[in-house]
Amino acid sequence: MARLVPVADPADPRLADYVRLRDVNLRKSLEAEHGLFVAEGEKVIRRAVAAGHPVRSLLMARRWAGPLSDLLDGLDVPVYIVDDATMEGLVGFQVHRGALASLERLPLPQAGALVAGARRVLVLEDLVDHGNVGAIFRCAAALGVDAVVLSPRCADPLYRRSVKVSMGAVFAIPYARMDDWHGGLADLRAAGFTLLALTPDPSAVPLDKAPAGEKTALMLGSEGDGLSSRWLHEADEAVRIPMSPDATSAGVDSLNVVAAAAIACYSLVHTPRL
Repeated sequence: MARLVPVADPADPRLADYVRLRDVNLRKSLEAEHGLFVAEGEKVIRRAVAAGHPVRSLLMARRWAGPLSDLLDGLDVPVYIVDDATMEGLVGFQVHRGALASLERLPLPQAGALVAGARRVLVLEDLVDHGNVGAIFRCAAALGVDAVVLSPRCADPLYRRSVKVSMGAVFAIPYARMDDWHGGLADLRAAGFTLLALTPDPSAVPLDKAPAGEKTALMLGSEGDGLSSRWLHEADEAVRIPMSPDATSAGVDSLNVVAAAAIACYSLVHTPRL
């Protein structure tokens, strides 16, 4: 059974896993050094534990010990009990979802091994916004995508905001990170995937009309610039989401990457191909 440990000082070294959760550079360094990540909120914590991530500790107000009692009964870790002021002083903001957990990361598979048994895959190139990455994982989980492959510079799916926005979907969709951006698509092509590059270019083929093989990988580019010229060139087909004829006059020439991902995931999985 977990041990409830009252702590009054936000500088207590036992709470070091939770310090300054909005400081991206600090968190990258700390989490990489210790192989940890932080989950926020009861639902997300439960999903992380169910996915097999070992728990290092929990941090919460005492009022959350009751709702989480069944989970705590099965853990042998410290549960640091703090008041709201101590929590805010430690993490840097008000934690409205009440509870935080520090958990261990699991080893990621190699990209080639990940996609070997998959049929529909998303490939994310250089998406740097953690919220966008989390939201795309949620779309992928909801719409039946098998796996996600990340370029080396993509934001971390296990960063706190990614996990929170995904509502724990980052634990439901297997993913891998490429070792090499320059040649990273080779693993997908070697595994028999047809590579589709999503772009707003009006000359691209409408997504629902694009020919696709038994295995299809849909590539999504960064929030600002979209896919790199190299990845566009390596694709088997450039595809687009058809826009309304009135969209241009309304000043809309594309969708944000999360909206595009939601539509594209549905089409990728559920639209019959020619």
